[in-house]
Amino acid sequence: MKKNSRLPNMRNLGIVLRIIIIANTGLIAGAAILSQNWAEFISQLTTTSTFAQPVLLICLFLLYGCYPYLLKLNYLKAIIAVFAIVSLSAAGMHSFLAQFWIFTDLPSLLRILGYAFTISGIILYYLDLYRRAYSPAITEARLQALQARIRPHFLFNSLNAVLSLIRSQPKQAETALEDMADLFRVLMADNRDLVPLAQEIALCRQYLSLEKLRLDERLKVEWLIDDMPPDALVPPLLLQPLIENAVYHGIEPMPEGGTITIQIYTQQHEIHLVVKNPYFAQNSHQHGNKMALNNIKERLTLHFDLEASLHSKKAHGLYMVHITIPQHSH
Repeated sequence: MKKNSRLPNMRNLGIVLRIIIIANTGLIAGAAILSQNWAEFISQLTTTSTFAQPVLLICLFLLYGCYPYLLKLNYLKAIIAVFAIVSLSAAGMHSFLAQFWIFTDLPSLLRILGYAFTISGIILYYLDLYRRAYSPAITEARLQALQARIRPHFLFNSLNAVLSLIRSQPKQAETALEDMADLFRVLMADNRDLVPLAQEIALCRQYLSLEKLRLDERLKVEWLIDDMPPDALVPPLLLQPLIENAVYHGIEPMPEGGTITIQIYTQQHEIHLVVKNPYFAQNSHQHGNKMALNNIKERLTLHFDLEASLHSKKAHGLYMVHITIPQHSH
């Protein structure tokens, strides 16, 4: 069954933080509307928070546990289930506090449910708007994959390299053409879903084998992936544009060539992907590699929100890109 891609990821740190911020903003706004002065505002906010915060935490806990089951529902049924969880949490807390409430003005259950439904509706609407705001990054990623990532010079250079091999090394030429076909098939696919890391690595190896045809000994690649989880899920075309940047900006302008280092490891349930290439300030190719980085950042935000990060830096003659994403597997 296809997963419900519209439902917010209730196990994502960024989503949880946004829910907490919006809910508490609503509490503050409600207390301000119902208060005549500062003293009433503090009293109203304290009373409301004493009830609302436990309900909020219970809802987040239940939504975290129920998230895999909610994904199996269509969007409308999933939203109904979310409201049902909110209702049960609010009603349960109201029943509990009715027995032990230390204040004299416990709000009615109807008022509490109305407030909980209003805040929940606002949160779900905001998160749906947020999802749709980042959705164009998927289409943009496909366009940039064709227009920017695989640059025209790569296509022509690869074809020329293959042509030079057809007579002398027909088997190698055939393998190169198969690599090109696989590479462009992935680029033109509808790359919306996460893919196994091993698949992304295989694509990068095919790309590098094509670049090796023309750069030969100038291009050296160091793979540090012994600790890589092959079944971990990553956005498609995550590493390939970084490696292409490393070739174009770091190796091509250097007559003697250089080494690209690709390191992948796990640490505290996170996957770290590091790509390093030679860097020199006078290198005329160094300007213009931000398009791929910005696109990758957008797609990381779309898939993982605040749980993923991308950092780049130049130091000691090297340019390094470091990506961190949460570890998810099939």
